[in-house]
Amino acid sequence: MPHQEPTAPVRRPRAVETLITGQPTQDGAGVKLTRVLTQNLQRRLDPFLMLDAFGSDRADDYIAGFPDHPHRGFETITYMLEGRMRHRDSAGHEGLLQSGGVQWMCAGRGVIHSELPEQEAGRMEGFQLWLNLPVRDKMRAPWYRDIPAAEIPVQEREGARVRVIAGHSLGLPGAVQREATEPLVLDVELAPGAAFEQAVPEAHNAFVYVYRGSIAFASGCTVPAQRMAILANTVGSHGLAVQAGAEGARLLLIAGKPLNEPIAQYGPFVMNTEAELLQAVRDFQGGRF
Repeated sequence: MPHQEPTAPVRRPRAVETLITGQPTQDGAGVKLTRVLTQNLQRRLDPFLMLDAFGSDRADDYIAGFPDHPHRGFETITYMLEGRMRHRDSAGHEGLLQSGGVQWMCAGRGVIHSELPEQEAGRMEGFQLWLNLPVRDKMRAPWYRDIPAAEIPVQEREGARVRVIAGHSLGLPGAVQREATEPLVLDVELAPGAAFEQAVPEAHNAFVYVYRGSIAFASGCTVPAQRMAILANTVGSHGLAVQAGAEGARLLLIAGKPLNEPIAQYGPFVMNTEAELLQAVRDFQGGRF
């Protein structure tokens, strides 16, 4: 069964191991974004492979979108804070990702998809997270799910508003549960000075990305906006305890059960061996996605 958080307070919260500054880059057909979780952190933050943050009021920064491109061997979770993006894929799925919504796609054995803006002006802001698949699921059939904003459970308590995208928080099950990796994906909004606690199993890898305001950990470390804090894997520490700064805060808390399996990546393909990567390229070139 997927992990369900204990209801007891977090008595031994995790400390911050290190702070990470994302790398500005471009992807797709020239979309400007910040790569927060980069390839060199994949082993440390297993089962997560990548986190991109994008946000701009300038249409030129996002308008070209992400035309047809392939994936194999992992899942993509796209969370749209503001904007409209159309998804189409080779498995016959289509959906419109809108403000506050989530798109969860399992590429499995292979899919070709596009993500193109359905707006010509205004702000587009959000995140894309890559979640690895275990060996047994790498070649499963692809699937896709649109989760509108209204279907994401929300819990409010003492200055904290928590959108539970995956996993469990404050006793509330999220929109998605995944058995192998037990991902926890929360969007937490804190009022100025508000405190927030969240249980996280000590064996899970976890990180926080602050995208508005700032937070302070119980250990004393302050994390400003546009920084990722990797949480230390300390025996006996089983959760997160933070407090928002004077301007409040908004952050993603992401945690998951490590797969502890080999990671072999070539661009949009993530497998376990070099031979499997070569086969993925051959299958894509041969039109078998």
